This record gives sequence, C-alpha cells and structure tokens, in this order.
Amino acid sequence: MVQPRPATPHVSAAERRPPIGVVGGGQLAWMLAAAARELALPLLVQTPDPDDPATRLATDVIRAAVRDVEGTRRLAQRCSAITFENEWVDLAGLASLAVDGVSFVPSLTALEPLVCKRSQRELLRRLNLPSPPWLPLSELLLPGEGDDHHRRVGDLAHAQGSPAASAAAPPAATNTLPGLRPGWQFPLMAKAVSGGYDGKGTALLRDRGDLDALLERVDPEQWIVETVVEFDQELSQLVCRDRDGRVLCYPLVRTHQHQRVCDWVLAPAPVSHAVQAYARNIATSLLTALDYVGVLSIEFFSGPCGLQVNEIAPRTHNSGHVTIEAAHTSQFAQQARIVAGLPMGPVEFKVPGALMVNLLGFEHRQADAHSDDAYRAEREALAALPGAALHWYGKRGARPGRKLGHITLLLEGPGPAALEQQARARLQAVRALWPLPSL
Repeated sequence: MVQPRPATPHVSAAERRPPIGVVGGGQLAWMLAAAARELALPLLVQTPDPDDPATRLATDVIRAAVRDVEGTRRLAQRCSAITFENEWVDLAGLASLAVDGVSFVPSLTALEPLVCKRSQRELLRRLNLPSPPWLPLSELLLPGEGDDHHRRVGDLAHAQGSPAASAAAPPAATNTLPGLRPGWQFPLMAKAVSGGYDGKGTALLRDRGDLDALLERVDPEQWIVETVVEFDQELSQLVCRDRDGRVLCYPLVRTHQHQRVCDWVLAPAPVSHAVQAYARNIATSLLTALDYVGVLSIEFFSGPCGLQVNEIAPRTHNSGHVTIEAAHTSQFAQQARIVAGLPMGPVEFKVPGALMVNLLGFEHRQADAHSDDAYRAEREALAALPGAALHWYGKRGARPGRKLGHITLLLEGPGPAALEQQARARLQAVRALWPLPSL
C-alpha cells in the first residue's frame, strides 16, 4: 500500500538544523515525525512506551513519561527546541527548564491559559471573543441546594462570560427550575476543566437527576457548565504563528462529530466569506494576544447566534489532518518548521477540496502481535478508493471509538455544492468498508 508523500517546501542541506523534540509519542507525534523527515529535520520523542506510533519514525527516543520533567531535561540537552503533542503537561515543573534557557514552542506562558477549559473561557472573556455562556459547576446551584463544597455564589455577569456571549445567554425565564442560578435551565453541557478528549470528560445534563448524579462522582471545582448551543455547523480554524509574529490561517473546515468524537472533516467549509473572515480575525487576535508561536486550532459553533468558540487546542489537531494531502504545507510540516526556526510554508489548498474520515475502532480487539497486520483487508479496500490516502497509526489493540487511523479523499468540485455531493458519496463508500462504532 503506497501512501502519497506529504507535500512540503524543500529544505536545502544548508538550511538543516539541530534536532527538535516532541513530548508525546502518539499519532500526532507520528505525523510530526513523518513531516520532519520530509524536511530533513532530526526529531526526538519523549514517551514511556516503546510501541507508541511516533517511535517508528523518530530519530531517537527518550524513554520517560510525558510529565517526567527530568526526562524533558534530557530531551532538551539534545534539541534546539521542544514542542508538545498535547496540552497535558506539567507547566509548573517545566518552568525551571524554561528559566535555564530551554526553548519551548509554544512557550509555557502562552500555554498556561489554554491548558484548562475554565482559564480558556476566562481568556475569551478578557479578549471579548464570543463563546457560550458558562460558569463553574460549583456555582450552578443556589445556596442550600447542594453540598457545602459547591455552595459558592458568584457574579452572574462573570458566569455568563463575555458581553458577546451574554447576548446569547438564556433569559431568566419563569420556568427555570428551583435550585439553579437565575437565568440557567436544563439542558446544560458539563465539561471537565482538563484531561477531557474525544467525548471523555463531558456530560449532557438533561435534568436535575443528571446534575445530582454528576455531583456525586466529580469535584465540581474541576468542572464547568455551559448552555447547550443551537448550531447549524461545527467549524474548525487551523492557524499558525512564527517567532516573528507572522500569522497564517488555513482554510476553514467543517467538522462532524459521532457521539462527541470527530467523525469526518470537509475542507473547505461551505460557509460565506464573512464567516471565514470572522474566524480568521478571532484566531489572529487570540494568537497575537498570547504571543503564541506554533500551530493552534479553534473549534467553533456556527448557528443563529453567529460564531462561538467551543474549544481551543494549542497544538496540531485532528481537524487539520486533511492538510497533509490538501494543503501546500501540512499542519505537521508547519509545526516542524516553526519549532526549528525555519520560514513558514504556504497554507493555501492545492486541490478544490478534500474529505477526511477518522477510522474509529468499531469492535474490541486485543493487542495484535503485529499491528501492521490488523484490519489488513479493510485497509487495502479503503486505500483502493479513488483519490484516497490512508494513514494507519499502528496502535496495538482496538476498542469502539479509538482512533486507529484516518483516510483522506480528494474532491474535484467545482464549487461548494459539488464538493458536498462528492463528499457524501465518498463517505458512503468509506462506511461500506468501515462502519461507525456504537459508543
């Protein structure tokens, strides 16, 4: 099975740099390592698991847990700069390395308000950027309606976030259930402030029974609640910024979730130029305010209340996988270039459009002795689809909903209507070979 090589700007021998490092060894680090190879950039990985996907392509591996600061110190001794596969890092522990001169991309200061959903919401409020009304879970109930540790009563204006978000806040209706803060009613979406991904760390609260059940099993200080947003589409804006402050935005894409796990991505998104411009303005404002360096993704709800920021991912992102085949510079090549101090490459698409479909596990399987042999018949059939590029992560074992790989299918258009029609047909062809899991 032959996969297309990522299209990235050429780097001459004179431009080659010292190794760069990445903390984490999963599929994002694996694709980053592949892009670094294309750029003739040595890349070292810090991970405790010798079977992690990125270990197969990395120049070398530092065997240490991702939150092992001494492991990161050893990584830094061999690298010009270090980046992260995900945001679950020990910022406090890494601070001593930064003081000693270790270069982190993005910086720990830029990451600090982004590693926690509560601080993300506070940041959006300070920057007057639109997001759904929210408040800490510990402040949802009125005094006397919950346990002592979540009886604090906060300022309602603070709870509802930015002025732009407050305009979309639920009215203080007379049917608000007793016990909830004025202006709040079910359904609500609860989110853990850290550690949640692919639908984990979230809970839909349909009624008081759901709320009470959640409060029985979590620390409400570590969760927030948001109004459930009415939306027409979910969108994602991939953006990058270099050390000189130059910002480039990839084309906006549409995402679709299956039980809160990313199912497929359509690029570009079928939206107006005004929506595209607004998303880019939000992204540029955010990165500039943080002095953020690197690749970042912003997920949006788009609907009757306009664009609202759902989540911010300070790293390469699932919604950006489509750039490997569709863009002149993939998100992974871009991140590698920025970390190494190379000029950014162009972000424009080189094809009319593309559909990326995640290959989510649809059954339980024990770890395969040779993960490259897993699902071989299905993978060969998928790779044979017209315009297809298959990426198989080589993970050991499968469970429903686990991301085992993805497939990107190029679309011809012309125009948004034709792209959507082609995408529906290609998605149906993928589904015939790889069913969705029952989560």
